[in-house]
Parts: sequence; structure tokens; C-alpha cells
Amino acid sequence: MLFLSQYVSKSAILVISVSVFSLVFIRYLTSFNDFICLLKLLHLNSISNSFIELRFQFHDKQLFDLIYWAICRVFFYFVFPVIFISFFLKRKISDFGLKMSKNFYKDLQIFFVFFLFMIPFVFLVSTQDSFLVKYPFYRLSSVNQIHSNFLIWEFFYFLQFVSLEFFFRGFMVHGLKKQIGDYSVLVMIIPYCMIHFQKPFLETIGAIFAGLILGYLSLRKESIFTGIALHFSVAVSMDIFALYHLELI
Repeated sequence: MLFLSQYVSKSAILVISVSVFSLVFIRYLTSFNDFICLLKLLHLNSISNSFIELRFQFHDKQLFDLIYWAICRVFFYFVFPVIFISFFLKRKISDFGLKMSKNFYKDLQIFFVFFLFMIPFVFLVSTQDSFLVKYPFYRLSSVNQIHSNFLIWEFFYFLQFVSLEFFFRGFMVHGLKKQIGDYSVLVMIIPYCMIHFQKPFLETIGAIFAGLILGYLSLRKESIFTGIALHFSVAVSMDIFALYHLELI
């Protein structure tokens, strides 16, 4: 650590460390079954039984698992880094992109340009069998669920996108920019690409370029809100196209 401190600031080391542990926790705890296994491993059987009972009483087990997945990601992508920003770095979360940029109308133009550019590619990818196996995350059993459970799921889906953008384009990019400047976007894109490895091939390739663009926008505008709007809008479009191809809408 002493050797590293000669070349890298303590804040950068902390940002990298928090990022690594956040990604590890997300990888191994966002599955409800894995979470229960961990509680049992720690001999917290009463707590694990309470969660199992809660899931058993929930009206839709699939929705419960997805809500748990989203909340877990919100905690480790957002709450966990915010705790370190506030108590260890002693900085404001607005320093990490969680604020509106200075030119709303310019951002709106950027949003529509990129969104309209992406839609044809999203539709093309949505025709692939590998895509329809993966999307939508919430698998509808009937059209009627679109007006209830599916909308509940989309709300939690949105929250995890806010957290994801904050983590990658906010916490990592702005947390490292004073140390390595624009290269913070390149550092960020490595783990961002890796979290897509279980996704369809074309989506993973697209995530690399999308991540670079959103990282650059966040760096220049010092705001992640355009990225949040773009990311979630594309994700909703993917779900809509998937439902269309599956003949559920």
C-alpha cells in the first residue's frame, strides 16, 4: 500500500477498492438463493428462515426474486459507494455526477439523437433467439400482467439503472478523473464490459461503445442524468421489442 501511495492518491485507491468489493458482492449476492446460502453459512438460520417465509408469502415468486435482485444492486451500486463518499472521502455525491448539467435542452437533444440512433440496432438484436431467451427479465405468463406486475418490475428496474449509472459513470469515472483524467472512462469500461458477459454477444459488444459514450458524456457534463435516461429508455425498448416478438403485446 505504501508503494502504491507514491503513484496513486489514497482517494483513488479507496474508489478502486470499493468498486472491486461492490462488484464481488453483486456477483455473489444478487441471487436470492445465494443470499440464503450465505446466511446459513454464517449460521444466521433464523434470518434466512424469515426471508424464505417472506418469499413464500409473496404473490409472485419470480417478481420477488427480481425485486430482491434490483434492491441488492441498488445497495452495492449506490448506497455502499455513497457511504464511502460521505464518511471517508468527505465529499458530496453531486461531485460524482449526481446532479443536473448546466444545459438541459442540449442534454435533451443529445438524448434524442442517441436514442433514435440506437433503436434500429436494438430492434435488430431483439430478433435474435439469444435475446428472446434473456429478455424480458420478468417473464409474463399472460397479457394481463403487463398492467400490474410488469409495471412494478419496471419501476425497480429503473432504480437499478440509476444505481448502475451512478456506480460506473459517476463513482468510478469522477472518482478517478483527478488522478488519471479521461483515462478514467477506459478504466471504467473494463468491469462494465465484464458484467455483460452473461448477456447476448451483440449486446456485450454494444455495451462497450455505449459505456464509452456515456462515460465521456458524464465526464464532460459532470452529470449522469443523460446516461440514466438513455440507458433506461433503451432497456425499456428492449423489453417492448421482446414482448412484441413473443406476441405478448
